[in-house]
Amino acid sequence: MPPEPERSDAAGPGPRRPQRRLRRRVVGAVLLVLVWAAVAVPVALWSLTERDTETVVAGHDASVVPTLDGWVTLEMGPYLPDLRLPSSASVGVDVRLGKTTADSTRELADRYASIAAHPDAEQRRVEGVVREHVRTSLVHGALAGAVLPGLWLLVGRARRLELAVAATRPPRTRRGWVAYVVVVALIVLAIPFPWRAHPPRVQDDTWIALSDAYPDLQVPSELADWQVQGGMFTQGTRRLLQSALDTYDRSTVFYDELVDRVEEVSGDFRVPEEGETVAVLVSDRHDNIGMDQVVRAAGDAAGATVAITAGDDTSTGQEWEAFSLDSLDTAFEGYEHRLAIAGNHDHGDFVSSYLADRGWTHLDGEPVDVDGVRVTGVDDPRSSGLGTWRDESGLSFGEVEEAIADDACARQEEGERINLLVVHDANLGRTALARGCADLVVAGHLHAQVGPDAVVGDNGEVGYSYTNGTTGGAAYAIALGSKLRRNAQFTMLTFRDGRPAGLQPVDVDTRGRITVQDYVELDLDDPTEEQLEQPTETPEPPQPEDAAADEPALP
Repeated sequence: MPPEPERSDAAGPGPRRPQRRLRRRVVGAVLLVLVWAAVAVPVALWSLTERDTETVVAGHDASVVPTLDGWVTLEMGPYLPDLRLPSSASVGVDVRLGKTTADSTRELADRYASIAAHPDAEQRRVEGVVREHVRTSLVHGALAGAVLPGLWLLVGRARRLELAVAATRPPRTRRGWVAYVVVVALIVLAIPFPWRAHPPRVQDDTWIALSDAYPDLQVPSELADWQVQGGMFTQGTRRLLQSALDTYDRSTVFYDELVDRVEEVSGDFRVPEEGETVAVLVSDRHDNIGMDQVVRAAGDAAGATVAITAGDDTSTGQEWEAFSLDSLDTAFEGYEHRLAIAGNHDHGDFVSSYLADRGWTHLDGEPVDVDGVRVTGVDDPRSSGLGTWRDESGLSFGEVEEAIADDACARQEEGERINLLVVHDANLGRTALARGCADLVVAGHLHAQVGPDAVVGDNGEVGYSYTNGTTGGAAYAIALGSKLRRNAQFTMLTFRDGRPAGLQPVDVDTRGRITVQDYVELDLDDPTEEQLEQPTETPEPPQPEDAAADEPALP
C-alpha cells in the first residue's frame, strides 16, 4: 500500500480556530446576559415593590406602591379600616393615604363615596402612576444589571487575568486588608434583603367582605368584591361606613339616571348644520364630578366638539382637588379643542397649570383660533376661599376689565375682531361690549343664568353677554355630594362662519329632570327687542348663608 500523505500542522487546526473563537464568544455573551439578568430582575422587582411614588389620590397626599398580590389596597390611615378590591390585572397596588383638607371625618367619608361612585378619573391617575413606576423600575434593573458586564468588557481580557491572579493572593499590607474589608462590607450593605419580614402591624391582617363585616348594612352589589381589614369594627366606623354607602348608592343612582335621561331629551337639541361648530360651556362645577358624565353625554347628543370651562372647577384651588380636574379632563377626552380659565375660587396657578399639562388651552389674554373662531379670555383677578371675601391679587378687577377692552379694540382696528371672550364674571367683559369690540362674552360666577343680552357698542357693533348657571349645582362654593344641591346648568354654543350664531342652555333640577331650552339665535346685525333689554341690576352670587336654604331635602 502506498504510504499516506503527511498532514500539515498548519492546515489542520486552521479551520477549527475560528470555530472555537466563535464558540467562546457565544458562550461569553450568554454568560454576560445571564449575569445581567441575575442582577437586573431582582433589582427591578425590588424597585417595583419597595419604592413608592408620591401623588394625590382622592384629595389626599398619597404614596403608591405596586404589588404582586393582585389587589388594590387602600390604607385609610389611623382612624379608618383599610379597604381592598381585586385588581383587573396581575399587578396590584398599595395606596397609602396621607394628609388632606376636610372639616370632619364624615365629610371625608362622603368624599370617598362620591369618588368611588365615579372612579374613572382616579383609576386613570393611579394606573398612570403605576405604569410610570414600572417603567422606572425596569430602567433601574437594566442599568444595575449592566454594571458587571460593562466592567467585564471595559477592563479587557489581559487586565482581568492580572486582577484574577492578584485576587487569589492575600493582601500583603494593612492598607490592602482595609480595602478588602471595605469592598466586602459595601457588597453586603448593598443587598436589599427582600426576605426580611415587615414590622408587626396594629391592625389584624385578616380581610373580610364588607357584607360579612357589617351584615346589617345594605352593601351595593357593585361593592360585593370589596373587603375590609379586620380589627376596627367600632360603632363609629359603622356609622361612617353607613354614611359613605348611602352617599355612594344615591350618587351612583342619581347621576347614572341623568345620563340615561339625556337620551330621552336628545331630540330637543338643535342639530348643527354643515360647517357649524358646537361648544359645550360649563362653569362653577365646584368639584361635582358626578355631573361630568352627564355633560359629556349631552355634548355628544348635541354634536359638540369643543369644551369650555369658565372657571370655579374647584372650591379652593388646592392640590387636593386634583380629582375634580382629573374628572373634567377624562370627561372631555377626545374633543378637538378644550379651553379653560380660572375662577375666583380657583385662586393660585394650580388649576390652570394642571389642566394645561393635560392638553387644555389656558386662555391668558392671547387670542387662539378654534375652527375659525377667534377666542380669548383671562383668569378672574380675585381669589376666594370658602368664605365671602374676594381679594384682588395684582391688577384690580377694574384694571383687568379695562385692559381686556383695550386689547380687544386694538385687535379690532387691526381687523382681528374677538368673536368669543371667556371670563368668569361677565362684568369683566362689559367694557369691551360697550365699546363694540367683541361678539360674545360668556361667563359663570353667579350660579344663575343671565342673558343672552345684546349690547350695541359705541361704534354701532352688536355683541352679546351670557352668564351660565352652576354646572355642579353648587350651593355657594360646595357641590360635592350624592345629589345636586341646587339646579345645575350647562350651555351649547353654536358658531357659524367664525362668529357666534346661537346658544341653547340645558337645565338639570334637583329632582333629576333635564330641560333643554329653546335654541336662541344671536343675530349680530339685528338683535331682537327682548335681547336689547338690559337687566336693571346685576345679580349677586350666592353666599354661604344661602347654601342651607338652597340645598334640597333628601327623599
